[in-house]
Amino acid sequence: MSPSHTFVPQSACVAVRDVLNRVGDKWSVLVIVLLGEGPRRFSELKRSIDGISQRMLTHTLRGLERDGLLTRTVFPTVPPRVDYALTDLGRTLLEPVRALGAWAQANGERIHRAREQYDTATADEPAAPRPLAARASDPGLQAPTRGNASRRGPQL
Repeated sequence: MSPSHTFVPQSACVAVRDVLNRVGDKWSVLVIVLLGEGPRRFSELKRSIDGISQRMLTHTLRGLERDGLLTRTVFPTVPPRVDYALTDLGRTLLEPVRALGAWAQANGERIHRAREQYDTATADEPAAPRPLAARASDPGLQAPTRGNASRRGPQL
């Protein structure tokens, strides 16, 4: 292993991947930001998030509740009233989520220009070979391996 590589234990990769899967989905960040302003009812959340279906909002809320980022409180009224609020753990996620949002707003135009330049530059190039991940499902092609490297965990 060269000095420029840092060993990251498999457990750390799994933890990071799990968090990024949660906050990287299309709706979770919006729900977290809205609940950062205070508890909301399901119908308030649905009205506030343009384009989300009832099914997807339910799925997103359940995932955030399962991860311990929000609480669901049912009030025994007719019809039942359900409020969602961030937990202490969920509130700790507000700062990085807001920082990411601010970064995206500040750099969105630069990213858009970079994509346009890339698309223009690569429009006339011949198609590149499929990446290894795309070929993994092809039984005739196997991704190369390096001995027992997979047992040590990824290197970054």
